[in-house]
Amino acid sequence: MPGRSRKFFAKLFRKFDRATDSIQLEDPAPQPSPDRLSTALPEEQSTALLLQNSTPLPQPPTTLLHPPIPAPSPTAITPALPDPEPSNPAPHALSPAILPPIPAPPPQHLYVNEMFRNANNLVIHNPQFNEFSTTGFGIRELLKCSMPDAFYNSSARYPPPKCHLGTRNDYIALITDWALGVSDRTEPILWMRGPFGIGKSAISQSCAEALVPGNKLAATLFFSRSNMGRSDPRRVFTSIAYQIATKSPSFHEIVDKRMLEDPALATASLSTQFDDLLVQPLRGLDTTGNDLDGCVVIIDGLDECQGTAEQSEIVRIIATSAHNRTTPFRWFITSRPEDPITRTMNSAAVSPVCTRVELPVSRAIDHEILLFLVDEFKEIRDDHGLPESWPSEEVLALLVERGAGLWIYVATMVRFIKNENSYGPRDQLRIVLEFAKDVSTKVERDNPLAEMDYFYTLIFQQVPLKLRTTVRKILLIHSTANQDPHDIANILGLSEEQLRRACASIQSVMELQGSNFPSTYMNFYHTSFLDFMRDPQRSKELCIQGTFLTRWRWELLEWLHEVCSCSTDSSDIVFPSSTVLPEGLPHVIHYDYVLFWLWILCGVPEHPFDSQSAKSLVQLPFGKMLRLVDPGVECVYSFQLNLATELLIGPSVQF
Repeated sequence: MPGRSRKFFAKLFRKFDRATDSIQLEDPAPQPSPDRLSTALPEEQSTALLLQNSTPLPQPPTTLLHPPIPAPSPTAITPALPDPEPSNPAPHALSPAILPPIPAPPPQHLYVNEMFRNANNLVIHNPQFNEFSTTGFGIRELLKCSMPDAFYNSSARYPPPKCHLGTRNDYIALITDWALGVSDRTEPILWMRGPFGIGKSAISQSCAEALVPGNKLAATLFFSRSNMGRSDPRRVFTSIAYQIATKSPSFHEIVDKRMLEDPALATASLSTQFDDLLVQPLRGLDTTGNDLDGCVVIIDGLDECQGTAEQSEIVRIIATSAHNRTTPFRWFITSRPEDPITRTMNSAAVSPVCTRVELPVSRAIDHEILLFLVDEFKEIRDDHGLPESWPSEEVLALLVERGAGLWIYVATMVRFIKNENSYGPRDQLRIVLEFAKDVSTKVERDNPLAEMDYFYTLIFQQVPLKLRTTVRKILLIHSTANQDPHDIANILGLSEEQLRRACASIQSVMELQGSNFPSTYMNFYHTSFLDFMRDPQRSKELCIQGTFLTRWRWELLEWLHEVCSCSTDSSDIVFPSSTVLPEGLPHVIHYDYVLFWLWILCGVPEHPFDSQSAKSLVQLPFGKMLRLVDPGVECVYSFQLNLATELLIGPSVQF
């Protein structure tokens, strides 16, 4: 991304400054005149005297790297003859090379691996030497290759979805009994499958919290397709190994050493990671009284992990370990009933070690949904001082009916009614009731997906007209390139306040998390909303792909042509009069971001390069276009332009 290299080097220079705060190299001291007696000590003795009050480094256990330097004797130093006193003496500091006679201190050996060899005129202020230990370094490297945002107690998921008090007790009991080994289900893998929005993640979260007090939770992963920090299959087993290491000191020690010896383990193949970071370290543990025996690993939303092949491979690796008993864990996995995962679970290699739980859309949980609504409306009444009679029992019954056993639908309705960016909960409830009556004649009773789509349409229709295009662009950038809000603002030329206001218009389905804008990220309550916005069959004219994507690509190419025709270089970029940038966003930075985003749009696999865009691209003055780029990233764009041109138009086109 433009600007990333500048941020990186700025951080690097700050670290360098801090690291050198205590060491200062001065200009060479003036040489003594021939008529003065020199008292300069040999280099080794000067260094020893300068450091005589510092804490010596730990001694090596066997042989010394250097023999100890004998302390100089006072008689070995010839005192310097004083200069004649000036008439107006000025105080001055002794040069570090001119030392007065001092008593010989006890010998202190410095084992510094020749740290100061060949150093001249070295001055060290307030020296302090710390012993360096590599303990924990391997675990820190493992964390860097993990997904901490996907852990059950991560702040990135706060507040996490979990079952409302008094709901889903039967499923929670079934899973925790299996986890504790007190049920008829003895298979080491339990797979719970169900459609979107049925509450799989809430059940997983509640089970995780129930297992913590008894020390039966080994690790958790809550995948999210809309979050790169929670969908990388290459970080599944590293994340599990890291969490186990935080619970078992002996496992921690073994894994730390393995990562220290070979940090590349964290980037190895999935099977290698599993063997080297889980199987082999577990073999090194004392099996008697092992606290990890029978602990549970929860993998929620496997279908939201990137790559269907990777999803299946993860299941097969776990099943092989369960069959061969190379790990002592129970594995609780949830997913939608996607074909690749279903086929893998039903395969001969996995099926014998896997038990299944179906989580269907069912009206049998209407009483639980009613309990949830009653408690939520009580909270709304308390917050807004509304009467006990609001809402009526008839309204509650209607909302339960419209929920039709789909938890995500009911939860989204409640968030919509609580929306602070509105005229208040009374007005929001009125909109919901009108919507419910309107769609009741359009949606079949056994089609909850269509009901959900109508509700997502209603939510988007509440976005002010002047913000709808901006919000759709924000969603397209996030869902296509997974850019953070700060980058999205730079692409669209928005201020922080403008972007926050745009996102606030859809806060029933997403939120911005983080107070510091450069590190803010977008959190969608459920991936079904982005699924809806990307599918033209479901979102229709609101869809962020299809025609909307193509037209935006045309707009960017037209904008780029106009900028190139009016500008000279990166220091003099002229934008069309319609482009108004917020204060603090330089023209060159916005230009870099727009150019980056254009190439992303040109490479979306689902939207081949149309003829109009191709013609416009060919007519671009590529040489001039690159002269407008920030010089620090020009080489990157040059490569991207050549690659994009070859892929989209063909290698025969020359610029």
